[in-house]
Amino acid sequence: MLSAFLSAFRTPDLRKKLLFTVGIIAVYRLGATLPSPGVSYGNVQKCLDTIQGSTGVLNLLDLFSGGALLQLSVFALGIMPYITASIILQLLTVVIPRLEQLRKEGQAGQAKITQYTRYLTLGLGILQSSAFVALARSGQLFNNQCDQFPIVPRGTGIPDWLTLTILVLTMTAGTGVVMWLGELITDRGVGNGMSVLIFTSIAARLPSEGWKIKTTKGWGMFLLVIALVLLVITAVTFIEQAQRRIPVQYAKRMIGRRMYGGTSTYIPLKVNQAGVIPVIFASSLLYLPTLALQFFDQNDPGKTQAWIQNHIVKASAPEHIAIYFLLIIFFTYFYVSITFNPTEVADNMKKYGGFVPGIRPGKPTAEYLDFILSRITLPGALYLGIVAILPNFFFIWLDNQQFQNFPFGGTAVLIMVGVGLETVKQIESQLMQRNYEGFLR
Repeated sequence: MLSAFLSAFRTPDLRKKLLFTVGIIAVYRLGATLPSPGVSYGNVQKCLDTIQGSTGVLNLLDLFSGGALLQLSVFALGIMPYITASIILQLLTVVIPRLEQLRKEGQAGQAKITQYTRYLTLGLGILQSSAFVALARSGQLFNNQCDQFPIVPRGTGIPDWLTLTILVLTMTAGTGVVMWLGELITDRGVGNGMSVLIFTSIAARLPSEGWKIKTTKGWGMFLLVIALVLLVITAVTFIEQAQRRIPVQYAKRMIGRRMYGGTSTYIPLKVNQAGVIPVIFASSLLYLPTLALQFFDQNDPGKTQAWIQNHIVKASAPEHIAIYFLLIIFFTYFYVSITFNPTEVADNMKKYGGFVPGIRPGKPTAEYLDFILSRITLPGALYLGIVAILPNFFFIWLDNQQFQNFPFGGTAVLIMVGVGLETVKQIESQLMQRNYEGFLR
């Protein structure tokens, strides 16, 4: 593998792409540490030390931003508005005929959908930045635990409305810049830009969170956690590359004076066909009760609020784990059903003279693909659910509120392994074009 890295850096154009990607990542991390205008950086650090990492509803978002969200930095929103906008447009494609037509128009239609995604990203950026600034002003960004350290100080001689407006515009502009940086990596670097930036954000949290475990629990617990993490990464890598290959045979056709077809290929159906999207959907729904609790009196909660807090919101509660697991299974089936259309695949195969050996073209092929997909989705859904709830058991095991941002399991591992594999495959394909050995042998 080291020789493959050396071969990649010896190739001039590939070396430029790798160095360009590293440069963009450096710019992204710089923006994630720069505080926005009007934010007291010193008070933010005092608040982070006071709450010791327990931020409730914002755990996942802060993890995806690499810790930039709670610091209200220029890139505080990270890439999450773009991901949300992409998911929304992907779901709307199923119900809006115009978007479905654009998707079928090829590159021109996809460019139009990408433009809609950018506009929606900026709109979501304005909404989310306004919400986070309001939470910071009210003290709820840090669960009202550091009211003595105001994040956005008052009485600085600048009108409050102007300070808040500048904050919202800065964070929204940061979202636009992050989106642009991701597209630059996709066009001129290595890998999918948005995925690489998420990978960078999560990886930036690993050293500090790992050292926190060593400091509070000692070397024995630290090494045990690292061993378990390596075991989980190995299992996730194995499942992420697992697929069911459906053989497809194309009949020979005479077009003019030339013979076409007669080739054999396959349709790869991954065990984890839905990726990490079901985990994000389930996490978002489970955060709704936490958001609802913010509107009640925190000092005098009623019986209903206390039950929700102890059984639904608490990450180590059995009810929370069970609901989370079932939601992931549901959204896995839901997302696979709207992203893979067996009827459309069967019709395209029939149009170009393709067929599955032993299965008649048309409707029988669609029914066969649907049967295979439903069977293979079950282990994929169970796998996603088990990996996603692993951090909840870490919370119980470590028994410390500091580890509510625990980045060594669940969504973080799924994203890091998936992005790492995809990026390595892209580098490997470029090495193979130049007759070098790849990473995966």
